[in-house]
Amino acid sequence: MAELESIVVLYGGVGSEREVSLASGRALAEALGARYPVTLLDLSSESLPPEIDGGRSVVFPALHGSFGEDGRLQALMDAAGVEYAGSGAEASRLCMDKAVTKEKARELGIPVPDSLVFDGRQAPLADEVIARLGSSLVIKPVDQGSSVGLHFTEHRSALGVTLSMISEGRWLIEQRIRGRELTVGLLNGAAMGIVEIKSASGVYDYKAKYTPGSTVYEFPAALPPAVEARVKAHAEQLYDACGCRDFARIDFLLDGSRAYFLEINTLPGLTATSLLPKSATCVGFDFEALAVELVGPAIRRFEVRDGKGTVS
Repeated sequence: MAELESIVVLYGGVGSEREVSLASGRALAEALGARYPVTLLDLSSESLPPEIDGGRSVVFPALHGSFGEDGRLQALMDAAGVEYAGSGAEASRLCMDKAVTKEKARELGIPVPDSLVFDGRQAPLADEVIARLGSSLVIKPVDQGSSVGLHFTEHRSALGVTLSMISEGRWLIEQRIRGRELTVGLLNGAAMGIVEIKSASGVYDYKAKYTPGSTVYEFPAALPPAVEARVKAHAEQLYDACGCRDFARIDFLLDGSRAYFLEINTLPGLTATSLLPKSATCVGFDFEALAVELVGPAIRRFEVRDGKGTVS
């Protein structure tokens, strides 16, 4: 009977969100280290590190974006018999694609901004976009997080310039909804507290996310009970419909009482001041307790597979 010897926290990665991942990994390893033996491992290539032994360790992928959150790493761990925290390969791949998750939301009757998707090698004409969606727009990559590549345009010339700079990848253009920015964390499919994000600039972009003092967070958000219940119900429906596992964070824009779905984060930021931990404090979890809850299902899957083991 195999015994679980350590939690391997994978961090870093090869994508544009490497610095964010390094911070998440260090914080998570420190929090888990109070309870378990932890190995902190920097992922520096698009491959599963050979030192990971699925018969002895459970992996927590504290990774964001390309080859971390997009399902490819999860598929490699599945093939290698490695148990890991977070959503599986299929759900990770699906949720990384903002266009596909928005289609899921539409099928559920959950509001989404009107949008179009295009290939960066064949960007549409600005006039065509404005005729369809209006002039107040958001342009972003289909498969990036942390607001990487995010653009806001308010008139034809700005849209034309933005489109002229895009030459590759899949992109999403959607109508800009001017509302309250909300996010809600989910633990094992159950919505926790709703966090409201108030950026000083009015735009929650990469700078607003990672520049100290540029954004104020209210948690729990001050919402009418019916609106709070609706946002949480939408989040739980989306989590289930997309096949998420263990935890996630889901973002919305609230215009009046209408909550528009934005995106699902299957591996959200995990420092003590990140949005998922803020959501979790609303239901009584400090960061260390949350970290234990996040990795718990993976440990249980390891124990079920190999017989009841214990962390030595």
